[in-house]
Amino acid sequence: MHGRVQGVAFRYATQRRASSRGVAGWVRNRPDGTVEAVFEGDPDAVESMIEFSRSGPSHADVNDVELFEEQPEGLSEFSVR
Repeated sequence: MHGRVQGVAFRYATQRRASSRGVAGWVRNRPDGTVEAVFEGDPDAVESMIEFSRSGPSHADVNDVELFEEQPEGLSEFSVR
């Protein structure tokens, strides 16, 4: 996610939302000021996380979301890295 996405509780809001939807994966801040996340689970739940990523928590200002489909890692929970 690009924009004002660090320092606005983006990672923790993502973790709470993913956990409540049964989505596994992780989220982390990157040195370039973006946030990177991996979502695994039910396709509808993953889609809801992608939609959340487009806006983020109330103090975020997301300008762009890049999506990449990859093979699942087989994760069982959602973590902040």
